[in-house]
Amino acid sequence: MHRLLKHLAVVALLLSPALALAEGDYNRPLDVSLNGHLIDWLNTFCTWAIAVLFVLMVIVLGIAVLRHRDGVHKAKYDHGSTMRDLLLIAGVAGTVFVVVDGTMLAKSYAELAEVFWNYPTSPDTVKVEVLAQQWAWNFRYAGPDGKFNTDDDVVTLNEMHIPIGKPVYLKIRSKDVIHSIYFPNFRTKIDAFPGATSQLWFQATQGGTFDIGCAQHCGVNHYKMHGYITSETPEQYNQWLNAFSSDGKRRWDEKDLEAHWGWDWENNNG
Repeated sequence: MHRLLKHLAVVALLLSPALALAEGDYNRPLDVSLNGHLIDWLNTFCTWAIAVLFVLMVIVLGIAVLRHRDGVHKAKYDHGSTMRDLLLIAGVAGTVFVVVDGTMLAKSYAELAEVFWNYPTSPDTVKVEVLAQQWAWNFRYAGPDGKFNTDDDVVTLNEMHIPIGKPVYLKIRSKDVIHSIYFPNFRTKIDAFPGATSQLWFQATQGGTFDIGCAQHCGVNHYKMHGYITSETPEQYNQWLNAFSSDGKRRWDEKDLEAHWGWDWENNNG
């Protein structure tokens, strides 16, 4: 009885990941983006593939243990170095690589080209410049004049606002070291480099306030590099933008060169 309970406990432990998969309990951040499901599909496919391969391996090992247990059949040991063994290993490994890794590679490249690297050009695109520094995120929106680095710009620290249903196009630079801006709820992130411009885009499908993190260790206070992104209705977003633009005009100082870190969007090939 004791051995039976022990075996049942092992089986339950092995099946727990599969049960969690079946229930969809991944403990992932809520996806609130237009294309986040594409990333989630890759994660789910990879997880299921590993789970299936794990179960198959357990079955093979279980059969070997049962067939060669004491008193049934004496195991024959070899180095597995014959041509037959090598071909079998190459065939199994190649099949796993092509089916699992090949599927993920092909799908990833297709979606990068068709979606993630297909940057928005529509007139209603929200453009944001991001300047990373130790240890904060600076965000700049063009004001009513539509030009960056002018007196009506909206400049915030660790705080983003975006409208629901409109593409958001970011161009990112770093002031000092390599950072990585990360939007868990929008399933996207990209490194920020000093001397270069990175870019990404996403679109919110529902409202709320979500985390912005840094996914690249950037110094002793890396853990402090935390911000928030609020997705809201276009009306709420416009109210926020206009209010902060008016406030920015009152604080504008032409001589404060350090505050004028924005760049000309159109002339940047980033």
